Amino acid sequence: MKSALSLVHEDGFAIVTVDLPGEPVNKVTAALRAEFGELFGQIERDSSVRGVILMSAKPDTWIAGADIDEFLAMTGSSDAEALSRGAQALLERLYLLRVPVVAAIHGACLGGGLEAALACHYRIATDHPKTVLALPEVQLGLIPGAGGTQRLPRLIGLQRALDMILTGRNIRAKKAYQMGLVDEIVHPAILRDVALDRARKLADGSLEPRRSPKGRGATGLLLEDNPLGRSIVFRKAREGVMSRTHGHYPAPLAALEAVKAGYDGGAELGYRMESRAFGELAPNDVTRELIFLFFATNALKKDPGIHGTAPEPQPIATLGVLGAGFMGAGIASIAVQQGTPVRLKDTDLARVGKGIAGVSEVLRERLKKKQITRLQYEDQLLLAGGTVEYTGFGRANLVIEAVFEDLALKQRVLREVEPLLHDDAIYASNTSTIPISQIAEAAARPNRVLGMHFFSPVHKMPLLEVIATGETDDDAIVTAVAYGKQLGKTVIVVNDAPGFYTTRILSAYMNEAGRLLDEGASIGALDAALTAFGFPVGPLTLLDEVGIDVGGKVGQVLHEAFGARMAPSDSLRRVVASGRTGRKGRKGFYLYDEQGKKGDVDPSVYEVLPGGVQRVEMPAQDMQTRCVLAMVNEAALCFDEGVLRSTVDGDVGAVFGIGFPPFRGGPFRYVDAQGAARVVDDLELLNERFPGRFAPAEVLQRNARRQERFYPTRGDPFA
Repeated sequence: MKSALSLVHEDGFAIVTVDLPGEPVNKVTAALRAEFGELFGQIERDSSVRGVILMSAKPDTWIAGADIDEFLAMTGSSDAEALSRGAQALLERLYLLRVPVVAAIHGACLGGGLEAALACHYRIATDHPKTVLALPEVQLGLIPGAGGTQRLPRLIGLQRALDMILTGRNIRAKKAYQMGLVDEIVHPAILRDVALDRARKLADGSLEPRRSPKGRGATGLLLEDNPLGRSIVFRKAREGVMSRTHGHYPAPLAALEAVKAGYDGGAELGYRMESRAFGELAPNDVTRELIFLFFATNALKKDPGIHGTAPEPQPIATLGVLGAGFMGAGIASIAVQQGTPVRLKDTDLARVGKGIAGVSEVLRERLKKKQITRLQYEDQLLLAGGTVEYTGFGRANLVIEAVFEDLALKQRVLREVEPLLHDDAIYASNTSTIPISQIAEAAARPNRVLGMHFFSPVHKMPLLEVIATGETDDDAIVTAVAYGKQLGKTVIVVNDAPGFYTTRILSAYMNEAGRLLDEGASIGALDAALTAFGFPVGPLTLLDEVGIDVGGKVGQVLHEAFGARMAPSDSLRRVVASGRTGRKGRKGFYLYDEQGKKGDVDPSVYEVLPGGVQRVEMPAQDMQTRCVLAMVNEAALCFDEGVLRSTVDGDVGAVFGIGFPPFRGGPFRYVDAQGAARVVDDLELLNERFPGRFAPAEVLQRNARRQERFYPTRGDPFA
């Protein structure tokens, strides 16, 4: 087997280049660990070697972390703990090498890669956008297992280290330098030369690593510099974790305990706690679901959007956006960030101006966070042009319509613009409910029409739902999917139907929440029950965020399509009729201040609801079961009806589109975890109480009868 490490000797210095054969990125495999072990032995034995430089041959990656496939082969916690102990020992050998080691970092330096860099004696990073450093293990339900919980705090300070470890956030090179995470930042062209020079100076003693992170304050007295202060830091960190996770994710708490053990009991205890916790977390149910989502999203990155041989996607030279409202401006804002010229059209100049201002606001936020430079901000903003006519749309090979959810309006806009477009141009509607085939009835070329359902706010929400009709050309689907990925979205393709997939399952969930209000549930208790289940916000908070008026329009469309099963609740109808629109109008289920910040439940809304201010106490579990099973069953119906291409699309769409709890994997993973028989029994009991609303989908009944699962239990990356 070809070696992953190549070694070049230059004037007494060993330049080691990592290039994992057959892989687009370097990852820490068992074979790579073994090669490093042999390399360290060679260096110890070869007295002519005065220093080592670690580099990567991959264009965008230094070392991107562990090989996740290894976790699937583990049989239990003892395997994972042994893996952690072995990795710790290997990096301790690196740290204790008799010669200095310089990490020359270009590209992603993540997880085990960053832990390896921490064990080096000097770190240089390139000032390139692709160079990021992070310990993202908590995002997979794990903690750093190769010494990261011990080395990082001692290098950059406790508070900064906890922020990195507990969130998994990426740190760019400039910030890494300011934190003391790297010793220097350089242009990629001179990385090798500078690394070699620094290795020489470290070897002859004329250079020492920078060990004082910038910004520690004039006095140098930090809260973390004494036991009492550290106890406050740990307590606040724990409170922050519980506030974000509600205790559903054990990894951040385990990482916190490992870091604390190192401070309280010394490094040896800290390393022992780290490996033990790593072992306990590896086979955990939460870890299994988060790893599933990792594999699922990676699989979607390679999915062209159609089965069989896929045509090449068109490059999008110019994007046309019809409608300069919140969604249209949001779509334009992410397109210009990818270098795409955008023509943004609306009916009058005031609306166009507001749309351009919306683009500017998104870019300005990135500038403020130093994610882009002032020059990049100005260049990207110049790519967005506004118009009240259709000038410039003839150059667009993709047009995305983002006007109000009204079929007649959408058809009129399509009729107006289509004659101006090239025959192979693609027309996409950003609708959340209206069937694309109905919109396409107005088209002379319905084969070039599809849906691109973005989620609000566009620049933050990760999912894009591409909707294909029976007539949509394959190359149009492939191009929409490829461009969605270019925009940084996780893309699923679904078949055309009212509400498609995500809106439909969300509506089932929201309708059931509304019926609980009909029966007297209180707003706060209902939202609290569903956040306790794991949703990021409760259903009524979400309705305020989306817009109560928008929810009313969606409910009407789906009621017409699916009949009584999707009938909106009396409560939601009444709130819509009252004129409340939610946060945007500062009047909804909750109170909002002038800046739109959410406050307490608005007590006056109870005057609108059936039953008035008198509310009844309901068990949280009953509210969870009804809302969640309404969503889960609707997802299964979408699978039965062929709206979904796969359960993977269904699970990813629910998690990344509407906030289904990631630690539960998605609706189909949830059924597997509960057991189809139990889910069907629960649905049948509910259907007896509420006839016609909870009749179990056929696929659920079939899995229950056959004792089958949606996903295999072993031997598959989605196990």
